[in-house]
Amino acid sequence: MKTGNFVIAFALTALVAAGGYWGWNRLGVDSQLEAGTTFVTPERRTVSSSVLATGAIRLRVGAEVRVGSQMSGIVEELNVTVGSKIKKGEVIAKIDSRALEARRDQALAQVAVVEQEVRRVEVQLERAQKLDVDRFVTRNRIEDLSLELVEMQARLEKARRDVGVVKTDLEYARILAPISGTIASVTTQEGETVAASFATPTFVTIIDDDALELVALVDETDIGDVADRNSVFFTVEAYPSQEFEGYVKQIAPKGTLISGVVNFEVMISIESPLDVLKPDMTANVSIQIAERDTLVVPSSAIHRDGFESYVYIEQDGALFKRTVTVGTRDSFGTEIRQGVGPNDRIAILPTGANGAVGLDS
Repeated sequence: MKTGNFVIAFALTALVAAGGYWGWNRLGVDSQLEAGTTFVTPERRTVSSSVLATGAIRLRVGAEVRVGSQMSGIVEELNVTVGSKIKKGEVIAKIDSRALEARRDQALAQVAVVEQEVRRVEVQLERAQKLDVDRFVTRNRIEDLSLELVEMQARLEKARRDVGVVKTDLEYARILAPISGTIASVTTQEGETVAASFATPTFVTIIDDDALELVALVDETDIGDVADRNSVFFTVEAYPSQEFEGYVKQIAPKGTLISGVVNFEVMISIESPLDVLKPDMTANVSIQIAERDTLVVPSSAIHRDGFESYVYIEQDGALFKRTVTVGTRDSFGTEIRQGVGPNDRIAILPTGANGAVGLDS
């Protein structure tokens, strides 16, 4: 009998202690609510999956153009220096063209002489054809004049073509920019004589305004998820706080073995302004490969205990701990893949409330 009374007394004591602990625990949470606990509901948002890679800025193929001279002569005028901007069609340099101008004038004079010869033969032929009606000239005379007219017309055509050749050479005396861009190098100076007999001498090198592209090295385990037109975000070591944008333009069909790891080159077209970017800069690349709708909550609402992540759900004025599965995290919040619904009220407790500690930043 005494043993039975002891067991009953012990059970009542344990029950009272448990109730007291629950009340103390609940009271602790309620006191934190009064101290500034807020509630949020999960927000539905589209998040992206990404492939991370490293890369480098480089000049794209065809972006660097070497401009030379197709004719020999003395450089009479040079209008550019290293680093200067130039637009397509602007004059880079001029070659002394006085000799060509003299040839052009001579060719034009020759055209005028031959035109007079053609006119003279035309008049003689016309006169002979009129006299032929009355049989005052022979048939041979008319045939000779017709052949002479054809010959003079051929000479006139040649003279006109000679003028065209000289005019073309005169156009070569003005060296024009084939593209818009920046002058990267200048290899001649005013007053120098250039000789284009055997090879075209290079005057300047121009880099296209849109000359840069990003080449990322993507591991073979990730390359299957990368596709053309995928959005790309990247930063460079020189400007780590500035984010640049682009898109996947081309994927190399063949991999490259680097330190025993197969990587594939992914060419990325840069859409952000290129003013601060320079060739050979190192880049940290994020290629966006997929998007999905998911629930996102502020990262401060998620707590962790070892490998377990959990949140506090408010129901009927009380808080209940609920284990969740988290996904990606960014500056907007943390993805919740399992454990909460879109209508749940999630508590954001001050750090340390009821032993809850926010996720590490």
